[in-house]
Amino acid sequence: MNETLNLIGRSHELFDADVKASEDELKDKVSSSSFLVLGGAGSIGQAVTKEIYKRKPKKLYIVDINENNLTELVRDIRSSLGYIKGNFKTFALDIGSVEYDAFINSEKNFDYVLNLSALKHVRSEEDPFTLMRMIDVNIFNIDKTIKQSIENNVKKYFCVSTDKATNPVNMMGASKSIMEMFLMRRSANINISTARFANVAFSDGSLLYGFNKRIEKRQPIAAPNDVKRYFLTPQESGELCMMSSIFGENRDIFFPKLAKEKSLLSFSNLAIKFLKLRGYEAYICDSEDEARELVKTLPKQNKWPCFFSASDTTGEKTIEEFYTTNEILDMDKFANLGIIKNNLYFDEAKLDNFEKSIKKIKSNITWDKNSIVNEFFKIIPDFKYFDINRYLDGKM
Repeated sequence: MNETLNLIGRSHELFDADVKASEDELKDKVSSSSFLVLGGAGSIGQAVTKEIYKRKPKKLYIVDINENNLTELVRDIRSSLGYIKGNFKTFALDIGSVEYDAFINSEKNFDYVLNLSALKHVRSEEDPFTLMRMIDVNIFNIDKTIKQSIENNVKKYFCVSTDKATNPVNMMGASKSIMEMFLMRRSANINISTARFANVAFSDGSLLYGFNKRIEKRQPIAAPNDVKRYFLTPQESGELCMMSSIFGENRDIFFPKLAKEKSLLSFSNLAIKFLKLRGYEAYICDSEDEARELVKTLPKQNKWPCFFSASDTTGEKTIEEFYTTNEILDMDKFANLGIIKNNLYFDEAKLDNFEKSIKKIKSNITWDKNSIVNEFFKIIPDFKYFDINRYLDGKM
């Protein structure tokens, strides 16, 4: 069994049945279409790029700010999938830049635009400067690229949301919730779909990715013992985006059908299982200092020091959810993909006021976090955010 599947307690990829049942139509639509993938060198972006590539599109262009990850993506594709007749190119560009605007003015002919770019970490909302960049990446750059897609007669626009947009308790989740409002407005002029994600196992910067790094660097493992999350494999993340992009109707939000009682996993239990798969017994320490000291000796005894503690930082959600009780669901179209169905509704005044207020704050070239948070509360009145001034960067 695939090690990642084993770790998250599944015997097969979640969307196998849905992808196989749709394969002929997928191949037909992909092979006759051109694609632009933004943020295509991140973990999810690479996964969806591979799903598109192996179905031989007419054109596949990838844009990402990370030049090194783009290089590795090309090496990975060439080494695993080889070559296609279609045009495949990568571009190291910042979506918010004038260089990107020049690119999109030159390269207009795309049937599908998929935007996987995002600032996804709760830790990114600690300071007001990174928080402002999160707003740009997660909201305004999305809106900008949708407007460009409308101008260029793109057939379909997809971008990625998150389960944390559902009843958000942190600024990252709230930024994606606001993004969904902006999507709704633009959906009057272009076909848009999205997907609310679970955590992607071993994606760049994730805690599971960190487990691998701690082993590699001979460092102790730390994890919360009271936080549970849903997980997808990298392949599943690519399939989820592809299925929503190709089959999602306007304003659809796709999500994985994951049984709550079986699929929510605690990070501390995952750490214990992760270590067992690598031949180590987890040794639970009482403090960070003890864990740092014991890592010098315990691995020789096939034990690995771990420090598990209760979550006590701003914005941590103890459990995850993909939809609210007020949203309309289609649970029948696919075996393991649920769909949130949305009618066209948005508050033009609220969206305009949010955009103008954030631009005004930015124009001062100095701002504080509270001024930004206040704008979030105006557009999401029931936002369940409370800053306790403790953040993940203050923990091991």
